[in-house]
Amino acid sequence: MKEIDIMQVGGFRVGHAQNEQAATGCTVILCDQMSPAGVDVRGGGPASRESQILNPVAAAEGINAVLLSGGSAFGLDAAGGVQRYLEERGIGFDVGITKVPLVSQSCLFDLTVGSSTVRPDAKMAYAACENASYDSPAQGNAGAGIGCSIGKYRGMDRAMKSGFGTYALEAGALRVGALVAVNALGDVYSPDGKPVAGLLNPEKNGLSCTIEEMFADATLAANLFTGNTTLGVVVTNARLNKTQLTKVAGMTHNGYARAIRPVHTSADGDSIYALSVGSVPGDVNLVGCMAARAMEAAILRAVQSAHTAYGLPGWEKLHGADAAR
Repeated sequence: MKEIDIMQVGGFRVGHAQNEQAATGCTVILCDQMSPAGVDVRGGGPASRESQILNPVAAAEGINAVLLSGGSAFGLDAAGGVQRYLEERGIGFDVGITKVPLVSQSCLFDLTVGSSTVRPDAKMAYAACENASYDSPAQGNAGAGIGCSIGKYRGMDRAMKSGFGTYALEAGALRVGALVAVNALGDVYSPDGKPVAGLLNPEKNGLSCTIEEMFADATLAANLFTGNTTLGVVVTNARLNKTQLTKVAGMTHNGYARAIRPVHTSADGDSIYALSVGSVPGDVNLVGCMAARAMEAAILRAVQSAHTAYGLPGWEKLHGADAAR
């Protein structure tokens, strides 16, 4: 396998829009044609729209777009902007009298970072669609990642800045990529098992360990809902159906588990979508393994691309000269 640019997977465009002052935004993935899709939600607090149409027993054979958004459940209004953009262009499921754009959406909780009263809306999502292109999307403090943070077990005072990341792999003709907005309760680790970013120590000059602090407490924290949920999308040029893509989405959570600790908590809404945007023959198990590895790398890239903002230190501030090299 070798690394490739996420847009080399082909068959889709990506667009960001954000309100930098309010620290909230959204990222849209627009499929070139209606694409089969699956989803796997493992966090205990998801905010989502049109997720049931991805159930393998549902009638819909594909979707037109996926929207990742800030704003918690308030941000679910934003999908209407994607629908309007697609409807104006005659894109959607043909129901005879019109075409209904099928847009799946998940939201993350960023209300504690900037403004709690400004959330992504239809206008912002429409702008994200207008910004969508085949160019490599911005990473770090961009789109759905602009209000992302990690390491929040002790509250925002000891949290760090995170963001949006991408990574893709190629094996022969098969291509698999991952896009992710990392907004986790837990800490982020590198593939060698070393902590990269997350819960700061009380002095804020190094990292603590969320899991160890949870063990030390041995009690239920008063409030873990200080801003969580990691949202990911897998894109592949493999020709897979909804059932197979649901399996791929599930296998991709292995990438979450390797990179984020703890993960899938009741205070997270961790979700992963999987999209088939091509026609290359591909084994579902290989695609799932590649997707998990790509997602793990995309999570790391999201953290390392995020810069200090909103009073939250970025990776470069914690790692100093090492980050500059």
